[in-house]
Amino acid sequence: MRHFDFKDGELYAEGVALSRIAAEVGTPVYVYSSATFERHYRVFADSFSGMDTLVAYSVKANSNIAVLQTLAKLGAGADVVSGGELARALIAGIPGARIVFSGVGKTKSEMSDALDANIKMFNVESLPELHALNAVAMQKGVRAPIAFRVNPDVSAGGHEKISTGKKENKFGIAWSGAEQAYAEAARLPGIEVVGVDVHIGSQIDDLAPFEAAIVKVAGLITRLREQGHTIRAFDIGGGLGIPYGDNGRTPPQPSEYGALVRRLTADLDVQMVFEPGRMIAGNSGILLTQVLYVKQGEDRDFLILDAAMNDLLRPALYDAFHDMEPVCAPGPDYTSHTYDIVGPICESGDTFAKGREMPELSSGDLIVIHSTGAYGAAQSSQYNTRPLVPEVMVRGDEYRVIRERPTVMDILKTERLVDW
Repeated sequence: MRHFDFKDGELYAEGVALSRIAAEVGTPVYVYSSATFERHYRVFADSFSGMDTLVAYSVKANSNIAVLQTLAKLGAGADVVSGGELARALIAGIPGARIVFSGVGKTKSEMSDALDANIKMFNVESLPELHALNAVAMQKGVRAPIAFRVNPDVSAGGHEKISTGKKENKFGIAWSGAEQAYAEAARLPGIEVVGVDVHIGSQIDDLAPFEAAIVKVAGLITRLREQGHTIRAFDIGGGLGIPYGDNGRTPPQPSEYGALVRRLTADLDVQMVFEPGRMIAGNSGILLTQVLYVKQGEDRDFLILDAAMNDLLRPALYDAFHDMEPVCAPGPDYTSHTYDIVGPICESGDTFAKGREMPELSSGDLIVIHSTGAYGAAQSSQYNTRPLVPEVMVRGDEYRVIRERPTVMDILKTERLVDW
């Protein structure tokens, strides 16, 4: 459920009219519903009621500190992939004991900061990383808690750029070398083995890949314990998909996913760690944008928006589908029209949709791009010297700007002319 609904023919975020936000904050602008974030977190977490779990929200999906604060108040942990994300999680009130640090390229400085924060564990992805972490931990006189991210060579479908669990992907320790890696870790004085980690991809719409991965890792946990390793945590990663409105397959409900995990891990005696991101954030936010021009081409018409690929990269990067609709509902006898919906950037890839049927629209009309709460603002840039899009959080009939739109001079003041 998302709290973006029509009232008297106009689209609202909870109790706030989107036209009001457009008038007061400007467009383009990301708008989030705190009620939706809270509901999605609770629905996911409640699917594992009675189990020993840690729901470590994947910060990369939407890293705004107000979003993290909202989830922290519900008891969420954090899955971070950089020192910057670690800092965000801590500032938002997520304790180190509820933070896991993932990613293939952790620096020694990031490792040091994470050890200082007493994080729950590092998800280690290579032997060189293991030895670097050992050296940092020994310098500090501590032991670093680790799980190896193992690559189970499970195909999860979906776009190739968000597949992470196959043997050709850059992530994780090769399945054939996993037990040797744990033996190496056990010999290092700065390392404490505490778990096993796996993450097979993103936007997964079928439970079968999850089942295949869990079964393989459960067998590995049994073998590792027989070899003397203490395995207290099983980090299953994230990946559960959401509906984007493209009339494709409907992803499983969190309750179905929870039932699968419960059944397959009941006898493992581990804390289950989950890293949901998109499932919590995706449908909690929209991108509100305005039509600049309606351009008639030779064989098609274009809606040119004030939002662009630097504001929402997913369609250009993944050919991602996002449902779109006008903020003002058309009347019952409206005329529909087919448009290519594009942004103003000088790239042909700056296209949100091709051949999309919409009510007939005019310059100045407001449009909502749905399901952009995940990987929208987080992937935005200042390409073409376009200021970052502001972010707004709504709660009931109030809203707050949680990221301001910088001015062009704010951008330029970070640069310097040379003196030659």
